[in-house]
Amino acid sequence: MIIWNPWHGCHKVSEGCQHCYMYFLDSRRGIDTSRVFRTEGFNLPLQKRRDGSFKIPSGSTLYVGLSTDFFVEEADAWRDEAWSIIRQRPDVFFRLLTKRPQRLATCLPADWGEGYDNVMLNVTTENQRRADERLPFLLSTPAKHRGFMAAPCIGPVDAEQYLATGLIEEVLCGGENYDGARPCHYEWVKQLSHQCRQHQVTFNFIETGTTFVKDGKTYRIPDKRTQSQQAFRSGLSFQGKLKPRHLRMPEGTLFGTEVPQHEPYFEEQCNCCGNRMTCNGCSQCGACKKNT
Repeated sequence: MIIWNPWHGCHKVSEGCQHCYMYFLDSRRGIDTSRVFRTEGFNLPLQKRRDGSFKIPSGSTLYVGLSTDFFVEEADAWRDEAWSIIRQRPDVFFRLLTKRPQRLATCLPADWGEGYDNVMLNVTTENQRRADERLPFLLSTPAKHRGFMAAPCIGPVDAEQYLATGLIEEVLCGGENYDGARPCHYEWVKQLSHQCRQHQVTFNFIETGTTFVKDGKTYRIPDKRTQSQQAFRSGLSFQGKLKPRHLRMPEGTLFGTEVPQHEPYFEEQCNCCGNRMTCNGCSQCGACKKNT
């Protein structure tokens, strides 16, 4: 998975943050996650190889801010520069995720208009309370692409009224991991999957989480690869109606102005991974081989 973290760190704002995976991972490295700082990879989308080509190829998808929140208050001083980077790569699709959609109105760039063609706005909805709080902000914000992530899924989410608007094109769902992982119930995931199918919205069940409940029985699944495999085998994921992504080559491109179709690289084990439907490909870091 290709990830861009222009800054690192966040502070907890809701129930889904209680056992935040980033806080857990940072604690093992002696890092204070509540301290937000600009990363060395801030300009990753603009980095080039020796031959002058971008390290992130045209047509790629970038997950933005998985070790932070793109709209966290402490990053206000850097966000305009990040938006500038996004504008300079209209050939790359950026997926932004936030638990702070109430800040969208004041944090979007001045030229946002009806939205950038290469940006998807996503909010986290870990339970019904947060779905009802955050999805109205998402739906009222102009955007070319919208989605939400029911993860960590710690309660049922009835999204019928929001999916019925036709403004949401994708939903991701997954259980909680690491210290104190709260249970994710099969019935919750199944309900959300059914609602997405009814409205032709892509639904991706990416992982069960450490504690998964099905048919009244609780399963402990600490291995994340097994979690994703079980999610894949559930058959709950669904490819909905695809919304065109109108990407274009960066300004100054003279030849080959059509954005090439980027073919993500997948390892053999990716074939039965719950993430595959919405994953942007293997980064070939070798971590999976170390665990075999």
